[in-house]
Amino acid sequence: MHGSGDRGHGAQARARRGDSRARVHDPRPGHGNRRVGGAKVSQPRSSRRAAPIVPDEHEAPAPWGRQTWIALLVMGVLIAAVVASGLLIKHAIEPQVPPALANCATSTQIAPHEFIGPQPMCITATQTLQATITTTQGDIVIQLHPEVAPVTVNNFVVLATHGYYTGLVFWKAEDWVVQGGDPRGDGRGGPGYTLPEEPTVTPWDVGAVGMARVPGGPVNGSQFFIEKAAWPGAGPSSVYNRFGTVTSGMDKVQALSVSDAITSITIKVS
Repeated sequence: MHGSGDRGHGAQARARRGDSRARVHDPRPGHGNRRVGGAKVSQPRSSRRAAPIVPDEHEAPAPWGRQTWIALLVMGVLIAAVVASGLLIKHAIEPQVPPALANCATSTQIAPHEFIGPQPMCITATQTLQATITTTQGDIVIQLHPEVAPVTVNNFVVLATHGYYTGLVFWKAEDWVVQGGDPRGDGRGGPGYTLPEEPTVTPWDVGAVGMARVPGGPVNGSQFFIEKAAWPGAGPSSVYNRFGTVTSGMDKVQALSVSDAITSITIKVS
């Protein structure tokens, strides 16, 4: 057993063997190595050069020069061109309303492609009205007949000038007829209202344009059809509100299929 006089020898022996106790680095300048619990702590040497407070002349950002201003100017011109082209495209897509139809407003809209009731009258039976239906197959020009079916023509004009038909497909394409104007695209849709019957003595033939209806039901408010060939059988047994005749583009009508759509309708008043 060692006495108190051997304590110093034990400390010296531990120093020779190396102390395994944890060391704590003191980051304060000038403290260097210090002891923790009697052990010497090593401190890494400080950097010879202090970190710069501000960038030196090689690191400082270069002032804006002529090339920078030119690049910004070119970028601004490009952005302006993109915005202008977007406005032109929007102007081209939106239906162009002639001044004579500027007061043709829709009834209250309660949902997309749905209104609270029939469209207010804004045309007269004496006006000469022409509709150009632009499709994915090309243009179809239709002479409208307000003198025969004023309510139906007015309804078609109001819907067309407010873009109702834009993007709608021809959901039905048979050997004798094509039909479109249904927002649902399956023959069951409409604008939320129906039209009154407007009979005519004008015969149904190739190029005739009328409004569709469910057999035994009312006349649909938006779905229309174009006759491509003679009506099968003895002809129509119900009133289909014939309101127009194709005057140009029957070849486009013949080419329409269920994959085609209306891209716009333009109304002309003369």
